[in-house]
Amino acid sequence: MTDRNANLDLLKSGRTFDMLVMGGGATGCGIAVDAANRGLSVALVDRGDFGGGTSSKSTKLLHGGVRYLESAVMHMDRVQFNLVRDGLHERTVLLRIAPHLCHRLTLVTPLYGLGQVPYVWSGLKLYDLLAGDAGLGHSRFVSRGEMLRRFPMIREEGLKGGVQYYDGQFNDVRMNIALARTAAREGAVICNYVEAVGLVREKGRVAGAVVRDPINGTSWQIRARCVVNACGSSADMVRRMDDPTAASLLRVSRGIHIVLPGRFAPMEAGVMIPKTDDGRVLFILPWEGACLVGTTEEPADADELPLARERDVEYLLRHVRRYFNLGAKSQDITASWAGLRPLVHDPFTADTAELARDHVISCSPTGLITIVGGKWTTYRKMALDTVDYVVKNVGLAATGPCRTDRLVLDGGENFRDGSAVELSRNFGLDLDVALHLHRSYGDHALEVARLCQGGLGERLVAGHPYLKGEVIYAVRYEMALTVLDFVERRVPLALLDRAGARSAATAVLELMASELGWDRGRQAKEREEVHERLGGN
Repeated sequence: MTDRNANLDLLKSGRTFDMLVMGGGATGCGIAVDAANRGLSVALVDRGDFGGGTSSKSTKLLHGGVRYLESAVMHMDRVQFNLVRDGLHERTVLLRIAPHLCHRLTLVTPLYGLGQVPYVWSGLKLYDLLAGDAGLGHSRFVSRGEMLRRFPMIREEGLKGGVQYYDGQFNDVRMNIALARTAAREGAVICNYVEAVGLVREKGRVAGAVVRDPINGTSWQIRARCVVNACGSSADMVRRMDDPTAASLLRVSRGIHIVLPGRFAPMEAGVMIPKTDDGRVLFILPWEGACLVGTTEEPADADELPLARERDVEYLLRHVRRYFNLGAKSQDITASWAGLRPLVHDPFTADTAELARDHVISCSPTGLITIVGGKWTTYRKMALDTVDYVVKNVGLAATGPCRTDRLVLDGGENFRDGSAVELSRNFGLDLDVALHLHRSYGDHALEVARLCQGGLGERLVAGHPYLKGEVIYAVRYEMALTVLDFVERRVPLALLDRAGARSAATAVLELMASELGWDRGRQAKEREEVHERLGGN
């Protein structure tokens, strides 16, 4: 993954790959990992950066989906039931194969009606039962007194108690990079900022894609025995390159999150609100020292630039104020973002909040394979099913079955809990910085720390653990090509603190300009893009 120019040369070499994957989010990178590990030759391209769309805009949870379980029981819906079951299994797999990026999270649901107590408690007990041996702990009822002791900020009026349960939390931006690096480690040729502008056909079958590098303006063909469309919310657009009359597989929704200072976060656990005014589930979570609140579900267009609208922000704030006596205001928000979610189309469902996130694999008459739906937690299962489908139906010569349930992701192979203290001591790092490096880079933290010596060991912005040397590491080893690649998708600074990311952007730009040899025109373009995304001067 480290040398984009070398990867471009391989993509331009004229070889025919077994598989061309279009889309560098969780699903696409997961497919590349699985296929390459099975001995297939794989190329992967994305029109933007790795994880630049939905995959960097999640609620940061590894979960089966409490909401889907309720729907499964209430409507006897096997699709929703299978989604929960698969999610709970995959949650455990990810905690094992990415130990540096995933951890267990305690969650509590406050209850304000006596009728809620048996309903929610029994639902979460069923959640435990479905998890079986993959469970992370047993849910239990929490008395009113214990709730008030543990969460002194919670609204006391009408509180009957709560139910405590467990799920997983993870670093989605770093997980996407870990998947991309793992795919490269397994032999895949991957490249960001390579856009598919058309499909190549041979004897009426899709046999590759015409791609364009927007950085230098060159175009060429990548030929492949199989093309997989893993473009998330843009998947229908790619399908219409193949067939302009293709019916939509997706209904896209817009989900927003807001970030508040850490004082708004419940200290001992995340909080799950099981039913908001319009029947959604809402999470209030501790995340990276801050408080993450989300999410909404509103219908959207696949080609829109998702924005956190004022009414959606107020919706989230209203629920924070309803459950916590902290008086959260819009002025307290440090960051907000919106992401597009690709939900499998159901013509009988009007509300995107009710659509399943189970995945669907589709093959067009010309052989274009599309994978849509799903969620972050089940990306590995989606990849497994897609590669199995390709091997069976295209006849590619895989060396064996899927092994990704035991293939440790990049950074996790020699990861040891507790080594952050050693890192801090050996390199003179503040403990919060050492913890960040340890949890973000895993067994590569030592390499990053060695790079962050002298002036490169300075913080990019006060109050955050991100160092100047990480910019150099991201350029050299993680294919970061823009300032926003770094502040949004190599570290989550812009998702945590928009003003902090603005402040850090000048230093990031100077470091990247020196490392990549940008001229004044390119630097001006970067400043313009940062201003457009993050605001400021």
